[in-house]
Amino acid sequence: TGTAERAVQYVKTTVVKGSDTSQTIALPGTLQGQVQSPIAARASGYLKRWTKDIGSTVTKGELLAEIETPEIDQQLSQAVAARQQAAASLDLAKSTLARWEGLRQKDVVSQQELDERRSGATQALANVAAADANVQRLRQTEGFKRIVAPFAGVVTRRNVDVGDLIDAGGGSSRALFVLTQVDPLRVYVNVPQSYAQLVKPGQKVVVTQGELRGQRFEGTVARTGASLDASTRTMQVEVALPNPGGVLLPGAYVQVQLPLQ
Repeated sequence: TGTAERAVQYVKTTVVKGSDTSQTIALPGTLQGQVQSPIAARASGYLKRWTKDIGSTVTKGELLAEIETPEIDQQLSQAVAARQQAAASLDLAKSTLARWEGLRQKDVVSQQELDERRSGATQALANVAAADANVQRLRQTEGFKRIVAPFAGVVTRRNVDVGDLIDAGGGSSRALFVLTQVDPLRVYVNVPQSYAQLVKPGQKVVVTQGELRGQRFEGTVARTGASLDASTRTMQVEVALPNPGGVLLPGAYVQVQLPLQ
């Protein structure tokens, strides 16, 4: 009996449960404004004055600068004069047509001559319409003398000063200002292939910055690239990060801690 009892093997079992804590991975990233845009001019001229400098907080539609456009002003004056001339020609064509229609009723002139007068009146009307369109175009161009903020944000760069020659459509290389929306911010991180399947939109993340020790900022995965870069085998992930106090600065280097369920 003792031998049989000693031959019995006892096994301790337990139920496996998932861990309550999830694994995280820390990845580097650079903060960017939610919207960042170079502000270029649509009208050529000389910078008359600027009203906002770097660090200025502006609202949508607020004036940033004004441009003097002597050439556009002259073109507008010429266009208005040409429109008046076209209108005068139209009045003459209409009165001439009315007289020739009366003469045609008396069979004094031929139908061919009357048709020519009608064609002249139609052409004069078209000339007035073209002149009106040209005046409207130049007036819209004149409106671009005022450089206004397309959205609310902070002026992060000013590249011009009073008296500078401004070329229309200068592009980012000749932007008058650079305007950045600092709340919210966004940060892009590249997640390695081995973790790419574990990152989903809507996940909460923690962002830290070395210079701001002890401070943690909560963001949300806004979207993922849904594909891997063939050269790096990583997936781009965009994180939306609220910044109501303006503590975080665009361009700063940060660490993003992604939860991996």
